[in-house]
Amino acid sequence: MLNQHKERDTTLLFKTLAQLKNEEEFRMFFEDLCTYKEIEQMSQRLESACLLLDGKTYSHIIETTEISSATLSRISRCIQHGSGGYNKLLVNIREKESKDNNENNESEGN
Repeated sequence: MLNQHKERDTTLLFKTLAQLKNEEEFRMFFEDLCTYKEIEQMSQRLESACLLLDGKTYSHIIETTEISSATLSRISRCIQHGSGGYNKLLVNIREKESKDNNENNESEGN
């Protein structure tokens, strides 16, 4: 019975997230849903995942982000053997940022 309740809760969360349309809506929702510390920890995990994907060492990432080695190890396992969420989303974000930077550089050169 408890598992069905948890499943219903996570389904509601994912359905709610899927309805958010832009960064502002995400920010508003997460500021209501999470504590500042929780948002900070999720941000730290994403930054650490980016650094791992860039080939940075554990010691560099721990020093840079102040993340625990246990959490960093979990992120690494997710990148290597997880569902692919980190890889897909972070690659998409990087591609968009790179495209935006190239467009900005081209417009500055005109």
